[in-house]
Amino acid sequence: MDRSFLAIIPARSGSKGIINKNIKEINSKPLMAYTIDACIKSKIFDDIIVSTDSKKYAQIAESYGASVPFLRPDELSTDTASNHDVILHVLNEIKKTGGSYDYTVLLQPTSPLRNENHILESIDKLLSYNGNSIVSICEVDHPSNINIVLDSNMRLDFLFDDSKRVRRQDMKKEYRINGAIYICKTDYFLKYKSFYREKSYPYIMDKMSSIDIDDIYQFEFVRFIINNDFMMNSFID
Repeated sequence: MDRSFLAIIPARSGSKGIINKNIKEINSKPLMAYTIDACIKSKIFDDIIVSTDSKKYAQIAESYGASVPFLRPDELSTDTASNHDVILHVLNEIKKTGGSYDYTVLLQPTSPLRNENHILESIDKLLSYNGNSIVSICEVDHPSNINIVLDSNMRLDFLFDDSKRVRRQDMKKEYRINGAIYICKTDYFLKYKSFYREKSYPYIMDKMSSIDIDDIYQFEFVRFIINNDFMMNSFID
């Protein structure tokens, strides 16, 4: 393939919900290593860069095959820092050394069940559509018409109207962004600072592979899935 691809894996050290979440181990392997492995196995990336503020995280990332040519500054390592700012920081640092890539791919380490096949399929879809960007999505667990925001009255009779109830089989499918894969032409991102402008397409993933670890319950669920898959594969071998 005559196109160049950069993978960016954002892995700051200041997680509050789960302390050191990005290096917390599942099956004796730190969480971010699953994403690094997926990148390596895809064989599509010219470079795999982990963006982190931690020297410890950097050493771990490099031991699993990623590159950490620079550390993330403190102002981009807070709860309020956006992935868009992190991407821009990486691209600007790369530009200083004369580097450039046709496509930039953001892969969050909190999606460890997203694998190399998902990455390759999403890239193939983007290229087949000649699109500018592609973002992974999955079907929602519950349709929006049964979601509510409670007010100070704490009453449901103000919120639900039985006469407008729709049967589940009559509902249209709804999807959400799952946070697993963001791909775009690098020039497009630098122009718009967004993945969602002209010619942006979805890549649909299954719900299981779409799990995005945000709390300890999701972490333990993913641990259960990975460990059981590991045990099954060992039994088969």
